[in-house]
Amino acid sequence: MSQKAAKPILSGQRIKTRKRDEKDKIKQDPSAFRDSIIEGLNNAGKEDFEAINQFLDSAGSKLDYRRYAEPLFDVLFAGGLLAPGGAVIEDSNAEKSRTEVCVFFAKDEVDILKEWYDVFWKLIRHYKYLEKAFEEEMKKILKCVKGYTPEERLKLAKICALFFSNNLISAQCLRYLQEDNLVKEGLALKFVTDLFHYWMKEKKDIKEIKSTLKAGQMEAKLMNFFPSNKQTIEHFEKHFKEHDLDAIVEIQRSYELNVMKKKLKEHVEEMIHDEEPVKEIIAFVKEQMKKTAKLVEHDLVVQMWNCIMEACEWNKKEELVAGQALKHLKIYAPLLEALANTARSEMTLMLKIQEFCYENMNFMKVFQKIIILLYKARVLSEDAIIRWYKNSSESRGAFSSKGLSVFLDDMKQFVHWLENAEEESSEEEDEDDEEEK
Repeated sequence: MSQKAAKPILSGQRIKTRKRDEKDKIKQDPSAFRDSIIEGLNNAGKEDFEAINQFLDSAGSKLDYRRYAEPLFDVLFAGGLLAPGGAVIEDSNAEKSRTEVCVFFAKDEVDILKEWYDVFWKLIRHYKYLEKAFEEEMKKILKCVKGYTPEERLKLAKICALFFSNNLISAQCLRYLQEDNLVKEGLALKFVTDLFHYWMKEKKDIKEIKSTLKAGQMEAKLMNFFPSNKQTIEHFEKHFKEHDLDAIVEIQRSYELNVMKKKLKEHVEEMIHDEEPVKEIIAFVKEQMKKTAKLVEHDLVVQMWNCIMEACEWNKKEELVAGQALKHLKIYAPLLEALANTARSEMTLMLKIQEFCYENMNFMKVFQKIIILLYKARVLSEDAIIRWYKNSSESRGAFSSKGLSVFLDDMKQFVHWLENAEEESSEEEDEDDEEEK
């Protein structure tokens, strides 16, 4: 029986190792991944950020960043793998298990920390899938602040300020500082105070900081950085003013005022729904204004307009909505009159009515009728109406351009009548003066 001839084998044949095989060498082994990252960072050098960025950029094609995102960020922040509580895990060979090429070992200098910010930004920009892992890492890093030295916490606070000011992470991460033990020991408050201080230096625009906090749902939780027995506006203001952070005090005041306005609006809406007398609604609003000086007329008059108009289910037919609106507004005009005692309040209300009629198309032809009704009800003065008309027509929307051409055309005849009536009234007064003489 014949046997099959063996296939020839080329001597010196070399089998190529695929990249996947290289990754498999450190599969399920974060320590091996850590060692590779540490070796590359050490070779790059402590402050050679060009070499650091080059290494991290190229290493992603050989090392599994997707699987080992947490160890990667641990090393970049702390120089090694972090244990629960914030301590760095060190093997028998400390040199291989920890590096000084990281944020915690960096010099506490603005330029150096900005270079480290760029390291994270470039890495996440190149490897988009690291974005979510970075958010998760920040939660862990912030929870463990107790395990860091005061110097490490300060550098972390400063680089976090850079992350927030450049929208690399959401401010929502800050809520992980509000662990009971961190709040009780004052670590949470100290950390955010340092963070806010540096953030204000980077972003001097309070509106941007407020917007970032609001987007991260932290605007409502700033008081939670204080222990429960000190969660008062007095303690809040005292602490942040002592640290020259008046802007944070303003953000808190603004938030509390908005909460107050919301509660007031809800209560007034309930009173309107229950058809309580307008006099009682006015008395309630006035009482709230006495309690809180921050509730000002020009804000409240707009809020009451919203309450009045939101309380009614408007007819969808344009020809019927005018009668419905005028009947409804006639009832609640005294509420608006009680809050339109200044030129600013009147103008603010007029602009709100203009905006409302523009945004609700069925009201486009009702604007003039509403203004005349409120004029007769002594809510709006002739001076306010004439000023609105002149400024709007001469500057074509000096106040607001919404629906302007239609509204100016509708108001032309009435404004002309007001101006003539004003002149006639002035002439009559002059005649009376002459007769007295």
